[in-house]
Amino acid sequence: MSVAYIPHVWSSETYNHHLQVISSSLQYCSSSRPILRDISERSLRLVSGSFYLPKESKTHPKGQDSHFICEEEQTIGVADGVGGWIKHGIDSGEYSRELMFNSVLAVKTQPHAIVDPENVLNSAYLNTKAEGASTASIITLRHQMLHAVNIGDSGFRIYRGGKCIYRSPVQQRGFNCPYQLGNATKCDSPNLAEVLEVPTEDGDIVVAGTDGLFDNMFDSEIEEQLKKGIEDGLEAHQMACNLADLALYNSFDRYTLSPFAMEARKAGVKHQGGKIDDITVIVAYIVS
Repeated sequence: MSVAYIPHVWSSETYNHHLQVISSSLQYCSSSRPILRDISERSLRLVSGSFYLPKESKTHPKGQDSHFICEEEQTIGVADGVGGWIKHGIDSGEYSRELMFNSVLAVKTQPHAIVDPENVLNSAYLNTKAEGASTASIITLRHQMLHAVNIGDSGFRIYRGGKCIYRSPVQQRGFNCPYQLGNATKCDSPNLAEVLEVPTEDGDIVVAGTDGLFDNMFDSEIEEQLKKGIEDGLEAHQMACNLADLALYNSFDRYTLSPFAMEARKAGVKHQGGKIDDITVIVAYIVS
């Protein structure tokens, strides 16, 4: 059985609050299947950890992101409920959490060690009945190949030797308008998702997250944090925590030229500083 343990350096009331929202966001994946450790059975494996920081909201304290880590099936996923639905009185966090819960159920029905992310997303989508909409990214490691399915602006990066070597494509119809899964007529379906395959090596680091991470941190900033974390011997969950903390700090900086501000400028939209948003980070070390 895999156990997710996500500590944080904060204390008192803030610490307790974030432990509660992490529990609500993280969908646990456990089963009686043994975790493969034999290199002949699985040449590389993911060692993953996560951290979630919802933006402050009295009405929606859980935020709108969700994610899961399924260690025994070497599969992770993130989802970001689209905030625009709040104008219609709908909390998209309910949709993203149900989508990730159903993704975990779908992972468990896949042949052992041969998870197909596209099938997982299709199954989760068909079984999610909540109102709202969400982006999604589901990633699995099979031997030396990372297989993923991605819709919208959640996604992942792969870092090798301290540098970003791969970025999953962003799907959006316009600035800050991502493709989104949902049950409403105007929503998208999984057949529009990108199906991705990326070769990996021992020592690579996968950083998956929602746009709350990537809208507030450049690849160079993530690279710097990963380098420092490796030097300090940080575990995956500690690295995820550090990245989330820095993304949060940048989101409140009203004067920084953030990735979100740069994209806004390209689209002719006035925006200065970071973007306050829910922040989900999964860090996965690829090891032999």
